[in-house]
Amino acid sequence: MDHLIYTAMSGANAAANRQAVLSNNLANASTNGFRAELSTFRAVPIRGDGAPTRVLALEATPGHLDTPGSAQRTGRSLDAMTTGNSWFAVQALDGTESYTRNGSFEVANDGTLKTSNGLTVLSDGGSPISVPTGAEVSIGFDGNLSAKVGNQPPTGVGRLKLITPTADDPLKRGDDGLFRSTSGDPLPSDATARLNVGVLEGSNVNAIETMVGMIATARQFETQMRLMQTAEANEKSADKLLSMQ
Repeated sequence: MDHLIYTAMSGANAAANRQAVLSNNLANASTNGFRAELSTFRAVPIRGDGAPTRVLALEATPGHLDTPGSAQRTGRSLDAMTTGNSWFAVQALDGTESYTRNGSFEVANDGTLKTSNGLTVLSDGGSPISVPTGAEVSIGFDGNLSAKVGNQPPTGVGRLKLITPTADDPLKRGDDGLFRSTSGDPLPSDATARLNVGVLEGSNVNAIETMVGMIATARQFETQMRLMQTAEANEKSADKLLSMQ
């Protein structure tokens, strides 16, 4: 069998993976705090007998686009946007400490502070934040939470855990869309992190650029499939010639 089919297959597989990443990015173009996922590939020459004329497409180390999304003013007291490279700490469904830029919070029926998608928000001590029943909650620019019940003066109920990743321990995306430290250990709370209250961070996905990328990737996939069809046609022609002998 012509080895062309293997190299074309690796290219088609790379294009299919990239299309899946772009589709997920486009689907989250309106998700608060979403970071666009990046996909890169590199050509690896095949070493062996003869000249190195064949290359395979292999996935390189993927990452995410780290530029912040646009600020969307809501005026809501439980909406907040981190400044700089700070992140909110939440408890993922698997129980691990994870990080998100989605600052849309709400108080659950049991008084626990959660994100708009149901994740438990963590305090700077790493524990869930409980709010008194019927209290009006507000967030300060430093992440401190205050609760006011009726005509009583506001009381502090804790501080949001805000973290800032470092170059020594950067964040990486998990399969659940949340971010965790590369080391796997919880990052320390950053006391200097600040918030913009009444503002939400939008997705940093460029919808037009992503759609153009999807069209280009689809054409690349079609090219790889045509190469596989060419390899099949060449093999049939070779079999026909051999049978005539």
